[in-house]
Amino acid sequence: MAIATLTSKGQVTLPKEIRDQLKLDPGDRVEFLVGSDGRITVWPVTSNVTILKGTITKPKKPVTLAAMRAAIRRRGRGQ
Repeated sequence: MAIATLTSKGQVTLPKEIRDQLKLDPGDRVEFLVGSDGRITVWPVTSNVTILKGTITKPKKPVTLAAMRAAIRRRGRGQ
């Protein structure tokens, strides 16, 4: 079990075994997720969302807002 100490400034140094497990390097960021049961999960934030640019192509024909709403209604009814 890894244990860390909270400083007077509210800072914690992640133990080496945890940094290694998460593949964290100096300067990397982590995200904290608080579950409904009160448990806290730490996730490495390793990539910027901008790297996804271009992975989804634009539709050949623009979709209207009315068409989007209709599709959502159909999906909600399980059709």
